[in-house]
Amino acid sequence: MKSTATARSLDGLVAAGALAPERAAALGRVAERYAIAVTPHLLDRLDGGDPAGPLGRQYLPSEQELEIRPEELADPIGDDAHSPVKGIVHRYPDRVLLKALHACPVYCRFCFRREMVGPGGDALDPAELAAALDYIRAREEVWEVILTGGDPLMLAPRRLAGIVAGLDAVPHVGVVRLHSRVPVADPGRIDDAVVAALKASDTAVWLAVHCNHPDELTAEARSALARIADAGIPLVSQTVLLRGVNDDAAVLEALFRALVRARVKPYYLHHGDLAPGTAHFRTDPARGRELVRSLRGRVSGLCQPTYVLDIPGGHGKAPIGPDYLEGDAEAGYVVEDYRGNRHAYPPKPPGGA
Repeated sequence: MKSTATARSLDGLVAAGALAPERAAALGRVAERYAIAVTPHLLDRLDGGDPAGPLGRQYLPSEQELEIRPEELADPIGDDAHSPVKGIVHRYPDRVLLKALHACPVYCRFCFRREMVGPGGDALDPAELAAALDYIRAREEVWEVILTGGDPLMLAPRRLAGIVAGLDAVPHVGVVRLHSRVPVADPGRIDDAVVAALKASDTAVWLAVHCNHPDELTAEARSALARIADAGIPLVSQTVLLRGVNDDAAVLEALFRALVRARVKPYYLHHGDLAPGTAHFRTDPARGRELVRSLRGRVSGLCQPTYVLDIPGGHGKAPIGPDYLEGDAEAGYVVEDYRGNRHAYPPKPPGGA
């Protein structure tokens, strides 16, 4: 039987057949602390209710979420320390985050903003949104505005169009980028009104879709992405490296190939953030580097994201992928190819010392 409503509680997950009643009985404390939402689109695809499957692990609550490590932080990437105005995070000189709402179509169990998002979470009222836009207008160094939150595609199309138009009217803003789970979590929401709301006259609008496993790229999700791409809106992807979901070279290869085929350029592969109760998802950075190295030569450059770690405390993202070059200009360099063979650079001349 097809699901018709988003499950927003343990009882809702049980009723949809996504969670066994005996498991739900043990998850009350998790549900009290962290929001639950799983769309009908995903409920019908949740690995038959398998909490260990690649979709179940991402979207179904687990007792492991109550295991809080000393190093975990309520604000793991330091949003609050760089928020001069409500809804704005200004971490880098030339770009800001604009968080218009805190609601999402689904609540991922590994979310780095899990302490902030959910039902009843703060959304910007008209005066607060106006103040956030005024902050952007007053700073000519701001070239890119990233709509995040919460998921900006959860906004009503008219309100979303108003925000895009407001940013489009700022002469020094060259790019508006939206980060969204909607195309893979609730693809039916991507209708003509939403696509029209993303159009700007003078500003480039990009959409970054969050997708972690090839099973998320259903026919419906691919159609939603095609509607966006056909409207001339460039697409990139963000993927979180998750233990038990995609920490496997073959899975990452399949995911990135499928994204590129859907006209989505893999952009970031994120190392898991230190969000509370997410240790069971985090890999060791050495494992991430090994996986990224395994993709070199296995898939084309179109399929290669940058492996990054968001430094706790708000210090920004740092690429942490493998290195292929050693040495210096004086002694010469050694570069490693995708097979693991090492070569002098520049090459030694024939017969040279």
